[in-house]
Amino acid sequence: MNIVRREASPMPAARRRRVLAGALLLGALSTSGCVSSARYDDAVQRIEKDVGRIRALNARMAACAQELGDTRRDAAGKTRSLQEALDQETAAGAQLRARLEELGQDVDKLLVDKGTLAVSLQLTKARLEALRRAQAASDARAALYRDLAKKLKRMIDAGELNVVLREGRMVIVLPNDVLFDSGQVDIKPAGRDSLKRLAAALKTIDGRRFQVAGHTDTVPIHTSRFPSNWELSTGRAVEVTRFMLAEGLRPDMLSAAGYGEFDPVSGNDSADGRARNRRIEMTLVPAIDEMVAVPE
Repeated sequence: MNIVRREASPMPAARRRRVLAGALLLGALSTSGCVSSARYDDAVQRIEKDVGRIRALNARMAACAQELGDTRRDAAGKTRSLQEALDQETAAGAQLRARLEELGQDVDKLLVDKGTLAVSLQLTKARLEALRRAQAASDARAALYRDLAKKLKRMIDAGELNVVLREGRMVIVLPNDVLFDSGQVDIKPAGRDSLKRLAAALKTIDGRRFQVAGHTDTVPIHTSRFPSNWELSTGRAVEVTRFMLAEGLRPDMLSAAGYGEFDPVSGNDSADGRARNRRIEMTLVPAIDEMVAVPE
């Protein structure tokens, strides 16, 4: 009897040894002529069953290998996808951090700018308020000047006095020749009449102060009563102040000062210039609320 050999897929070594042993046993039995046909067929069937199981096992192993390969390729693909996603998220996170830092710097700068603007706004408001007060004070002074000039118009037209603005102050100028003789402090009758009319006008001004100041030319004086023009100018200012007080002006409205020849309004090299320098001035003293300092 010939034994038909069938090709099979590679099998494990232990299984191959078992099949080989079975084949040798069949060969030995067949050559010895001692094996029955039934036993032989039974042995062949067992071998065929083992070969079938081996083939099934090999098929399952191949399928598992294929599945494992697919799984590995799928895992590798997923790993690459995850890595790419991670890289993208990392880049996006870096960009976000950079933007946040930039925004943080912008916010800090805005806060600083806001504080600076707030200070500037506050200073601007303070300047504006000071300017408003200064404008209101200026308007009040202008109204007072117009009113007083209107009341003194007759005296101005008659040449008894003059009203001027000097360094933002209203000054009433009375020539000495109307009030005093040369080197004297006694007020002349014509001067008394002028001062009476002036006092009547000043009494209508409430809450204002005037400084009465005496001025001379550069011609020196040397007498026992007036050693210099300081004493002469001061004595004349005090005399006018006393007269105005006697005419009803309040003492807190007036003060007296003497400047001698040291505050001229003209040159002393001519008779007309010296005459203009010999004068009594009544300067309107600014009120405290009019002395507004605009913030820097």
